[in-house]
Formats: sequence, structure tokens, C-alpha cells
Amino acid sequence: MTDAQIGLAVVTPVIVGFAITLHRMGVLQRGGTISAVLASVAIAAILFVGQ
Repeated sequence: MTDAQIGLAVVTPVIVGFAITLHRMGVLQRGGTISAVLASVAIAAILFVGQ
């Protein structure tokens, strides 16, 4: 694994956790949370494979 792939593997769960935390605090609605999680996972997957 390259450094970029390790970074993606570390940062993506942090982003997902942050979105879930914001949802639990009432800052994000359910749709916003789902779209943030799906977008971050999709972007990470594309970049991970592209590296």
C-alpha cells in the first residue's frame, strides 16, 4: 500500500464518524448524513483504486 492509500484508509472512517456524530448532535439530517457517508466512501474507493 502506498502512503496515499493508507491515508485514505485512515481518513475515510474519520469522516464517516464525524458525519454520524454531527447527526447525533442534531446538526445533520438523516439524508445529509447518508449522502456525506456515501460520497466519502465512493470518493475514497475511486481514489484508492486509482492509486
